[in-house]
Amino acid sequence: MSSRPSEAWSPLFFDKKRFLNDLVNGEPIPVFRDALSAARAHFNNRFYEGEDIHTLVNETARFADSILSLAWHRYSWDTDICLIAVGGYGRGELHPHSDIDLLILMRKNHAAKYQKNIENFLAFLWDIQLKIGHSVRSITQCTVEAKNDITVATNLMETRLICGNRELLVSMHRKTGPDKIWASALFYRGKIDEQIARHHKHGDTEYNLEPNIKEAPGGLRDIQLINWTAKRHFNVYRRSHLVKEGFLSEEEYLTLRRDEEFLWAVRYGLHLIAGRGEERLLFDYQRKLAEMLGYSDSDDKLGVEKFMQRYYQVVLSIRELNDVLLQYLDEAIYRKGKTKKVVKINDRFLIRDNYVDTVDEDVFVKYPPALLELFVILGENDKILGIRASTIRQIRLHRNLINENFRSNPENIDLFMRLLKVPFKLSLQLQRMNRYGILGLYLPEFGRIVGQTQHDLFHIYPVDVHTLQVIRNLRRFARPEIAKSFPVASHLYKNLAKPELVTIAALYHDIAKGRGGDHSELGAIDIVSFAERHGLKPEETDLIKWVVKNHLLMSSVSQREDTSDPDVIHRFASRMGDLMHLEHLYLLTVADINATNPRLWTDWKGSLMHNLYFETKRVLQEGLAAPASRMTWVNSAKNAALERLEAKGVGKSIVENIWHDIGDELFLRERADDIVAFTIAIADNKNTQEPVVLIRDIGVEVPIATQIFVHARNRRKIFSVIAGTLDKLQLNIQDARLQSTSDDQAFDVFYVLNDSDQPIGDQPELCKKVIKELKKGIKKPESVNLNIQRRTSRQLKQFAIKTTTSLSNDTDTNTTMLEVITPDRPGLLAHISSIFLRFDLNLYNAKIATLGERVEDIFYLTNSSHQPLTDPHLNEELQLAICNELDKRNNDDVDKNELQQIKVRH
Repeated sequence: MSSRPSEAWSPLFFDKKRFLNDLVNGEPIPVFRDALSAARAHFNNRFYEGEDIHTLVNETARFADSILSLAWHRYSWDTDICLIAVGGYGRGELHPHSDIDLLILMRKNHAAKYQKNIENFLAFLWDIQLKIGHSVRSITQCTVEAKNDITVATNLMETRLICGNRELLVSMHRKTGPDKIWASALFYRGKIDEQIARHHKHGDTEYNLEPNIKEAPGGLRDIQLINWTAKRHFNVYRRSHLVKEGFLSEEEYLTLRRDEEFLWAVRYGLHLIAGRGEERLLFDYQRKLAEMLGYSDSDDKLGVEKFMQRYYQVVLSIRELNDVLLQYLDEAIYRKGKTKKVVKINDRFLIRDNYVDTVDEDVFVKYPPALLELFVILGENDKILGIRASTIRQIRLHRNLINENFRSNPENIDLFMRLLKVPFKLSLQLQRMNRYGILGLYLPEFGRIVGQTQHDLFHIYPVDVHTLQVIRNLRRFARPEIAKSFPVASHLYKNLAKPELVTIAALYHDIAKGRGGDHSELGAIDIVSFAERHGLKPEETDLIKWVVKNHLLMSSVSQREDTSDPDVIHRFASRMGDLMHLEHLYLLTVADINATNPRLWTDWKGSLMHNLYFETKRVLQEGLAAPASRMTWVNSAKNAALERLEAKGVGKSIVENIWHDIGDELFLRERADDIVAFTIAIADNKNTQEPVVLIRDIGVEVPIATQIFVHARNRRKIFSVIAGTLDKLQLNIQDARLQSTSDDQAFDVFYVLNDSDQPIGDQPELCKKVIKELKKGIKKPESVNLNIQRRTSRQLKQFAIKTTTSLSNDTDTNTTMLEVITPDRPGLLAHISSIFLRFDLNLYNAKIATLGERVEDIFYLTNSSHQPLTDPHLNEELQLAICNELDKRNNDDVDKNELQQIKVRH
């Protein structure tokens, strides 16, 4: 690509005459630096004022041309050498901290002849603080390098003259063109392979939490790949020429330009914020960029969430166009006339070499339901590999036919319900529909969540992607290899009479996110409208409405309440009502958790869910009218443990002496075999001042967590010590079950995982260290440093959410339940427990939940008289202390005026 030399153009703000006069009268380096500094300020101001980004980026490159031309002409050159712009700069694009890539092109390899001038020229560019990349080659060397390396060949396609003899550039273009090296088809295949590798490096998804706006799928490189491959084939130098060649439609050209404009603005702002050529949209920059680009907070959505939703929508659009245009190039040009097998499906569709195609270009106009029928065909025939590019382009062209009349057409309603029942890869068909805009048009409520994000580390996918992943998880429960990991869910799904019902519930469970209000309640309203429009029976509508409305319930109860308590199980069973509701809710919950964040589901959390499911199932089968009493469960556990202890030679009097003052919760929560092990260890301990610490993995077939039992005196300080010690050893408490006696003995059971969410029982040396450190800390609490200094990750630091607390009295346990929601950080539990000590509170139980960057922990407390906390002044002081201290430690002081965060419920 060539253009007239840049010295013919100078920006209006640049007083070239004054600049040249300053060069005569002063030192050149400061003069050039001052001009560059003034230009940067000028361009940046125009960016902040909302200048058209294409104009700005192009003019920045042209100004660089002017400066380079002036610098080049400080030295003497002949007609056998020229200065060429390469790469992005060669395309006439320059962002604030992008490299200025240069090629010094010679007619022949006469590097020695120009060596001194070249060295001085490059040194001068560095002195004036230009960030350059450069190469010095002859035309022959360029040809050889390009022939051996497709990246070099690509760079040489995007070159333009800055200074010197244009004939050299023309000659180089001629010798590196597609008729000489890298023929169009070969170049296409090479660039496709590059893209596959590049996409794989970024997880093959557009939806990374911290995406690379240049290299990730849907990024700027995907646009450039379209340009490179098409320009190579048609031998043109401007993207607009591809419209004339018939490769791009006018709509596709404008869409690419619009999407590129957005990403260019993001990239320009990113460079300004980072102060360097940063291409990663890190959490550190997302909020600042959102504000810079005019996205402000509203009642229902953060500005940064609006910005990231727009970003994901743009990259999805680019990915769609990238796929269809590159596939079209392959089908319509490289494989033209090479179709081997054509099979007719019906009057509208046929299969060409395993790809579905329309019989003519007017199919969707003549029969709009074909826009849905196409995806039904794909889901009913597993031999079809995909959709022909020409058909995708027709979908894009005619998808506007999906309107209210289309949505209310009984034929289309039947087709969509038929789609939900297809035997093959339903989630893939829905993903295709989402990518091509069909799903969001047929279900406008779904269209509103496309790209919708939540600015946290817990929800790692936009809502639409998460939703389709939930459906994928549900469908995968039917596969034998998945049954090994999810046996209960697999069994339940395979025996559903109508699996499409739980699929519909999955489609709508998060449909109302981002609207404000309770998304479960709003989603339940939406799903009723869907059900009525799609002809579901009243009882089916009631079921899926209930599932959507309660889709967070099972996860909450399993992780936040004591599921060993028969009263908890009975209350939950009452909410279920019958096995059908329980089974559908269980399936959706397991699929939902696994689609939210890969690290969220652990074997430990799975065991909590399984226990809740099976205990609830038992209650429902026995009948809700006659629930088993707590004492029945307690006495049954005690009797089972006593029998085993007596069989092991431990006398009843010894056992009763150990158990005499322990609360019922120990016998409700722990297995009889565990209680036996705890009791024997205490009986065998002759030194009552020596703590008893037992450690082992638990799990039926595979370990799911490591259980740590602690028996010791002076129990009030023990939780702080244990929490601090385990944190220092990088072990995370999943559950803490705390028991005490009136003579201040602790019977505490902890369940822990390491930082990789794995138990540690198979590491004997680490287990010995844990026991040693716990005993040492319990005997000498002052030796434990509760000020944990483990490094907080860069990502966690970006989420400065305020700590919130809530208090409520639990009549079942006669305790006060304190919920603390706060950013995660090392030493958190130790800090919170130290506050309990200062307020003279007893801690009886703790449920620990880490959700991305935040924790939602529940503590069951009593006052010094072992009664619930009923003093309003004390409650307010306690909550204020927790909020202030945790936020201060998180570098975010909380003012007393923010007491409205605190919700005290009595």
